Amino acid sequence: MALDRQRRKLLKLGLVKLGLAKRSLFKLGLGSLGAGFALGGTNLATAQRVLDNQENRRQWFFSAVDDPEGNHHLAGIHRDGSEYFLLPAPERCHGGCLHPHQPQAVLFARRPGRHFHVVDARHHRELQSIDAGPGYHFYGHGVFDPSGRWLYVTANRLEDAMGLVRVYDANAGYAHHHDIELDGIGPHELKLMPDGDTLIVALGGIRTHPDSGRIKLNLEDMDPALLLVNRHSGEIQARHRPSHHQLSVRHLDVAANGSVIVGYQFEGPVWETHHPLVAHLDPQGKFHEFDLGELQPKLAQYTASVAVSQSQSGSSSSTLITAPRGGRIIMLDQQSGDIIAAPELADAAGARCDGQGGYIVTTGNGGFYQVSAQGGLTQLAKLPLRWDNHLT
Repeated sequence: MALDRQRRKLLKLGLVKLGLAKRSLFKLGLGSLGAGFALGGTNLATAQRVLDNQENRRQWFFSAVDDPEGNHHLAGIHRDGSEYFLLPAPERCHGGCLHPHQPQAVLFARRPGRHFHVVDARHHRELQSIDAGPGYHFYGHGVFDPSGRWLYVTANRLEDAMGLVRVYDANAGYAHHHDIELDGIGPHELKLMPDGDTLIVALGGIRTHPDSGRIKLNLEDMDPALLLVNRHSGEIQARHRPSHHQLSVRHLDVAANGSVIVGYQFEGPVWETHHPLVAHLDPQGKFHEFDLGELQPKLAQYTASVAVSQSQSGSSSSTLITAPRGGRIIMLDQQSGDIIAAPELADAAGARCDGQGGYIVTTGNGGFYQVSAQGGLTQLAKLPLRWDNHLT
């Protein structure tokens, strides 16, 4: 899709307006965004509920995107799809997280990327870019502790391929503080459990090296797992392995009650389509995999973003998972794994709950959708962008 001269100029400036010239960005909700981040207390269970309950008031979502020329950007989009902004990035980014007390979003480079970027969510500008340092690269995800001081980021130590959680001090300009070794390869997405003390980490098990780009170097002896890690001591408290060693544990989300939904990507032969792609860790610590029945072979062995419902009423217990290679989204019951809806959606990418029992979903072909609690799709915008696989 060709961009006209004015659109090109606006892209360079890092801001695109879509048809709302008479309304300022602040009036469109940046003030409520700031209020939505003003959380009190340090208990994660309370902070998570408050933050997630702000979703229906939060006006902006954040993601990594590429433009039609293949340039990389950090992006924000208004929740109704009416406006978006772009900030240039030196490399392709992936996932992100929100600061629990400040109007900041942090977006992370994907393997073998080396930076994460701190964005002023109120004024739409980049505040800092942090380098991984010699001998390290990031895996595209991070999460804050409840106080907002400590940022936990998944990373690779190149000399021995050790998977790490690198810990950064946001109160000291995001200076690196220490590392947590995971005794495994390829950590990807991570979240905090409701106790505020336990990290849950999707250990993908895939070895890569920047000299080899994104080539996977150890598919025959992968050892993926879902890890529970004490963020204070670094102790690995539990290691749940999938049913096949080539089921890469990649993405996850956590409900307020501690229920965890996990998305896999199968790295084995293309004709083996029977392997499960979604798993569940229940609040009691029982780990099991969901059988998606006839839908499973249609997902092309690949899931991307995982989002669990955090509706204010608490009446919804659904989970939405995107399957870009299968061209659809899957809405499941969090506890049973029963399929609520599975509409087709080409190149489905990022997903985020909307705080009202539904979801916001992006696509790799520029789509921006509202998904109802029953799985109905409403396109809010179609933009000249390629959304990456996560929405923050």
